[in-house]
Amino acid sequence: MGESRRLPAVTTSAVLVVLGGLPGTGKTTIARPLARSLGAAYLRIDTIEQALVASGELAAPPRAAGYLAGYALTRDQLANGVDVVAECVNPLRLTRNAWQAVGSRVLEVELVCSDPREHRARVEGRVADIPGLTLPTWRDVVEREYEPWDRDHLIVDTAVATAAECVDLILRRLKEN
Repeated sequence: MGESRRLPAVTTSAVLVVLGGLPGTGKTTIARPLARSLGAAYLRIDTIEQALVASGELAAPPRAAGYLAGYALTRDQLANGVDVVAECVNPLRLTRNAWQAVGSRVLEVELVCSDPREHRARVEGRVADIPGLTLPTWRDVVEREYEPWDRDHLIVDTAVATAAECVDLILRRLKEN
């Protein structure tokens, strides 16, 4: 999930919203309407990674390639003045730092589901919306490497708010910045 090359952050009025969180916390459910509300480009790492797998050119599933492609595509959009909503697990300090290095206006959002029963039900009840994508099991989710965040960011609990309320909260935070 490597870092982007240390190019200077794109300086523009366009904003990058990075929605991270474990699988089943509601990233896609929130990212799509958020992107529509902002008129932003919507970038999903799962889509990029599955396209790379489907190409048949990789010997193994991508670990860093999807994120690196995501950083590059985001940089292009921001440089063109287009807001971007990027959706990914964003599990490591390394990936979080790399997103920060892409744009000069970045809002980091971590989605959590504070109700473990609800979270598990979501994970176990999901249906893949990307052809060929194998969804993680509950065990995969709880055993996944996911480093605690070590800096200020917006935390949104999807167990206590509807998707629309979560989008409104993020939009309000963007207006404050």
